[in-house]
Amino acid sequence: MQAYVLDWLSLLVRWFHITAGIAWIGASFFFVWLDDNLNRQVSDAEQRRGIDGELWSVHGGGFYHNEKYLTGPVGAPLSNDLHWFYWEAYSTWLSGMAMLAIVYWAGASTFLIDKSVLDLTPAAAIAISIGSIVLGWFIYDALCRVFEQNEFALWTSIGIFLLIFDWGFFHIFGARAAFIHVGAVIGTIMVWNVFFIIIPGQRKVVRQLRAGEVPDTRPGFLGKQRSVQNTYFTLPVLFIMISNHYPMTYSGPYGWLVLAGLSIAGVLVRRFYVLTHFKKIVIALPVAALVLIALIAWAGAPRSAPAAAVNVPAVSYAQIAPIVAQRCAVCHSAHPIEAGFSAPPAGLLLDTPEHITANAALIRTEAVASHAMPLGNLTNMTDAERAALGAWIDSGAKAP
Repeated sequence: MQAYVLDWLSLLVRWFHITAGIAWIGASFFFVWLDDNLNRQVSDAEQRRGIDGELWSVHGGGFYHNEKYLTGPVGAPLSNDLHWFYWEAYSTWLSGMAMLAIVYWAGASTFLIDKSVLDLTPAAAIAISIGSIVLGWFIYDALCRVFEQNEFALWTSIGIFLLIFDWGFFHIFGARAAFIHVGAVIGTIMVWNVFFIIIPGQRKVVRQLRAGEVPDTRPGFLGKQRSVQNTYFTLPVLFIMISNHYPMTYSGPYGWLVLAGLSIAGVLVRRFYVLTHFKKIVIALPVAALVLIALIAWAGAPRSAPAAAVNVPAVSYAQIAPIVAQRCAVCHSAHPIEAGFSAPPAGLLLDTPEHITANAALIRTEAVASHAMPLGNLTNMTDAERAALGAWIDSGAKAP
């Protein structure tokens, strides 16, 4: 019953998380586009009013006129009816942390820990999970402060920092959990940018304006800098959110490099779209992203068995049936007996000869060609057992 309740909680929180994320990312992308497309050729009268740029647009049967004031209107009171864009970000992070707790902390033994990577207790694994997310923010924020005036050094240092965390997570947690934790670190950075830097800076400017003071321009600079960084973090985080459906990306010894490569591809694509805001179509960016993705896919593609394997003794179904029963079917059955599962993962059944033979190709991909399954090697499948499964499948995957 506990696993069933957690499944429903996971469903509802995940649904909310995706909805909140769409609202946040949609607003973020819109304002990046809006700022990049403003007409800066404003009249002298508009400049005296504090207008930095304007834009006319049409949508949904109406026309809109946007005006940007860098430090608020000059000679006019600031409206009390300001709309603040922050709950979209906060609700995305809160629901994401709830997901992390429901899936990876409550099910630490199953989803977080892989004893073949590092033999941790659930308490230790959860402590490392929480501590690394918080530490990631402090390291990132320190880098932003040190290299505030040097964008190249800042981006380079952020990239190195995230690559180290990426590599480190793959040597602490199971591969799927490692991916998610890189996403949790980046997502936390994005939201805490809003909470600690962007919104406080905006509130400071608002207070100064309403007090009749000349607003400080530094909060605006910092807010814009962090917002730009957030927009480039977005596509890597979105990929990580869907990555657990694609074990070929995180399984294998070089999953951390796959994540780094696909994240770079996401940044290149986002850069392409940002440049289109300025009417610059740099086709080389998406092409480079596609080439990078193709190279990653090629490098990780399943390889044919070596010729010497042809002479390997045949393996019968009777030999592999106990392996599947002990290592796979405890989760992949109509009524799983492994703790933490109320239904077979992904609806995949491996509890009858018919189910096993029908899914032989998937077994080869996920359990033989890689160690993606069993998840976190929860059931302790050995290399010899994986080899036996591979030999049975290569010989035709015949059932009795």
